[in-house]
Amino acid sequence: MTRSVPRLVIAAPSSGSGKTTVATGLMAAFAARGLSVSPHKVGPDYIDPGYHSLATGRVGRNLDAYLCGPELIGPLFAHGARGCDIAVVEGVMGMYDGAAGEGELASTAHVAKLLRAPVVLVVDASAQSRSVAALVHGFASWDPEVRVGGVILNKVGSERHEALLREALESAGVPVLGVLRRVPQVDTPSRHLGLVPVAERRAEAVAAVAAMAAQVREGCDLEALLGLARSAGALSGAAWDAAEAVWGSPPPSLPSPELSASLEQGGPLVTVAVAGGAAFTFSYAENTELLAAAGAEVVPFDPLRDEQLPEGTRGLVIGGGFPEVYAAELSANEPLRKAVAELALSGAPVAAECAGLLYLCRELDGQPMCGVLDATARMTERLTLGYRDAVAVGDSVLAAPGTRMRGHEFHRTVVEPGAGAAPAWGVRAPRPRVEGFVQQGVHASYLHTHWAAAPGAARRFVERCRTS
Repeated sequence: MTRSVPRLVIAAPSSGSGKTTVATGLMAAFAARGLSVSPHKVGPDYIDPGYHSLATGRVGRNLDAYLCGPELIGPLFAHGARGCDIAVVEGVMGMYDGAAGEGELASTAHVAKLLRAPVVLVVDASAQSRSVAALVHGFASWDPEVRVGGVILNKVGSERHEALLREALESAGVPVLGVLRRVPQVDTPSRHLGLVPVAERRAEAVAAVAAMAAQVREGCDLEALLGLARSAGALSGAAWDAAEAVWGSPPPSLPSPELSASLEQGGPLVTVAVAGGAAFTFSYAENTELLAAAGAEVVPFDPLRDEQLPEGTRGLVIGGGFPEVYAAELSANEPLRKAVAELALSGAPVAAECAGLLYLCRELDGQPMCGVLDATARMTERLTLGYRDAVAVGDSVLAAPGTRMRGHEFHRTVVEPGAGAAPAWGVRAPRPRVEGFVQQGVHASYLHTHWAAAPGAARRFVERCRTS
């Protein structure tokens, strides 16, 4: 199957150049013209896709060649972009920055090549004039397989400054597709892990996206950018499909014939509660799509507001977020904390990542939490950040012993002890260690994982929900 959704990758020489402003503003500007825009983000970041979703009215999706493998980038892109008029992909860090020690893997340039997509380079021009040509020429010529189709100049001070930049870039052979003036920063406040998520500041986030759209609309040549997007090469192969990923081939953990027959015949779904709300905003859309394909009725709930789990809950998924910001409110919701503890004590499957891990501890920064794990959690000044290559230490609701999984850590907290008597994962780098907790049906870990790379995790989890 050949697909040719028009698409652009928004890249930059380094972080802080204005990628998010340009990408989000471009998405909103195209959407305002009546186009159906598919939003994507290179890498594991959960927060930018929330702003992308506001800009487009569609789910923001990640394209991470480390977590999912290069072979899934095209299919996952096609899944997200199905039926759209154009796709905008926001890059990560500098254009050629990828997974540490892995060459180009998971870099913006790598994903652009996998998608056969033209790149628009966003350059912070605030402190340069003629040198901009050397910078753009270097990025455009470094890898012949990356097609830099245009540049957007950000933080330009004046008409004279713009004229100098344009004159210099004539020799670089890369057209200027936009010029954004030096203006006060759009109101997108940051915290210790990046931008504040949309769920915590909905009205302000809407205004911020509108401001980004206005900047891009006024400063960029939207017709030229649309034309560049339409020049993207065709991609071959089928779009990713959650049901096919779950049931398309016979995996080692294939459910019993009885369960398979039940699902094929439209058997009853099993209720899986998924934490959400302002405290738990980090999740990949494909994870819940895989749960649904495996036979779950996915029911969201908000631990800040709901005092009970959804009726009939047989399994619980608690993803990442900022529980440390809401520790007092989470602690005050004692009825839900007790309900979570009772569910875990019953042996029901519980999958917790990062923020979910903290919520299951005895306490977080001195505030009582669910007490499922005999561990305490606290904020620190140290940022733990990076991709991880992990192996399942023992049997759990997510993985059989020896299962390999790639993940990502991103937190400023520490859990003591860092692993239970039965750890969740063995991690090789940056130092060999075991981490996380497996007890009864609970699997809790700092590791963020993308189940599109391991659909057996969703299948295994739902089967355990049915049989526990």
